[in-house]
Amino acid sequence: MSELSEDYGDLGERRSHRIRVVAWVTIVALIVGGGGVTVLSLLFG
Repeated sequence: MSELSEDYGDLGERRSHRIRVVAWVTIVALIVGGGGVTVLSLLFG
């Protein structure tokens, strides 16, 4: 049973890392795609 918990622990770390990467990519994409245009127009407009 302890072997299964270790496997699940490793899976949890991988899943957590993947979720963080996806979240950051989504945030950057939203800023660059939508909000980035507004910010750039405010800065340089």
